Amino acid sequence: MRLPLLVLASLLAAPTACALTFQTRLERVEWQVQGDRFECRLAQPVTGLGTGEFVRRAGEEAVFRLRSQERWFGDGSATLLAAAAPWQPNRSDIALGQVRIRAGEVVFDSSPYQAGRLLSGLLEGRSPVVRHRTRHGSEPLEVRLLPARFASAYEEYLACSSRLLPVNFDQIRQTQLPFSTAGADLDDAAKARLDLVLQFLAADPSVNRIYLDGHSDNSGDRLTNRELSRRRALAVRDYLMANGIDESSITVRFHGERYPLVANSSPANRAKNRRVTLQLEREVVASATEEQRPLPAGARAL
Repeated sequence: MRLPLLVLASLLAAPTACALTFQTRLERVEWQVQGDRFECRLAQPVTGLGTGEFVRRAGEEAVFRLRSQERWFGDGSATLLAAAAPWQPNRSDIALGQVRIRAGEVVFDSSPYQAGRLLSGLLEGRSPVVRHRTRHGSEPLEVRLLPARFASAYEEYLACSSRLLPVNFDQIRQTQLPFSTAGADLDDAAKARLDLVLQFLAADPSVNRIYLDGHSDNSGDRLTNRELSRRRALAVRDYLMANGIDESSITVRFHGERYPLVANSSPANRAKNRRVTLQLEREVVASATEEQRPLPAGARAL
């Protein structure tokens, strides 16, 4: 199957001296925009290769990504450029550094800086270009996206991006909520962080388990510290429930001073240990015989 693909790519690509070039014919260029509140994609199919796409996840900046079902690229790093169009003779290409090639359908991910420069280049009529070598034979290889019909698709992509959530699952799946010395009340910063969690939970019903682990520093005696850690965990639980979270989805545990993040060797370190850890999980519906998630040693659940 590779020989026909090679022939097709050679026929449809704009020629580059002594290089295998993948590029869609100008009249066939299309930009596709897809997305929801979790991720937006702005993609151009590349004839004979796959897709070049800008991907922006909630809470993150966009990256540029190349996808291919066939493994054309050799190992190592490829060069990324914002290339001037042939009708821009007074402009030179902008070198944007290297991207690391990896095995699999996703050939590489750029940095957010590189993606931003590519997007601004497309608005100026430049082309994202990837240069490397083939996997077999080490022949020069080039992939080029064209800026045709980009502006309208970019507006649609910006509209999608404006609707993204402020955070993604990886950013809030484990959240530390700090507390003051001997205190169990939520401050404004903790409430703001919990509001982000609540906003995400409202958008993603697949998150159906919340674990709250209360902790203290070692300032008091062990019984006092355990009770304080319990009150802190309950304060977080009550805030979540007051904002619509079902109590049955929440597991509360308290540990006192048993599991410090850092040694209680300074006021700054003790402040890090006075906390509730909120952990989100996606779980399948539990069967009647499924055992409850095990607790850490010495922990108690309410």
